[in-house]
This record gives sequence, structure tokens and C-alpha cells, in this order.
Amino acid sequence: MVLGVMMLSFQSMAQCAMCRASVENNVSNGETTIGAGLNTGILYLFTMPYLIAAVIGYFWYKNAKKGD
Repeated sequence: MVLGVMMLSFQSMAQCAMCRASVENNVSNGETTIGAGLNTGILYLFTMPYLIAAVIGYFWYKNAKKGD
């Protein structure tokens, strides 16, 4: 459910300070496509650890349930 909420939250366009400065510089030069790619990459990197933890937790639960 949390993953679904994170995937559907289009308003969460977070950027680090260095990425924001790079995007602002490119936007002032007229290039606007790099910002969308950076935001997608940041969100991808943000969700991967949680997705991996969820998969490991699922298999751990499944294995523990099988032992009972």
C-alpha cells in the first residue's frame, strides 16, 4: 500500500541542492527536459531500498510460516 501511494504521488518532486542548481541553470539556458529525468531518478533511488526490504521481508515471513 505504501509503495502504491509513493508511485501515485506525482506532487513529490524532491531534489537535492546540487541537482536543483543544475536544473535551474539548464532551465535558464532553455533546456527543460533534464529536470523530469532527475526527478524520476531520485524517486527511483528512493523507492528501491524499501522495495528490496519488502521482498526480503515477504520471503522471510513465507519461510517462517512454512516452518510452523
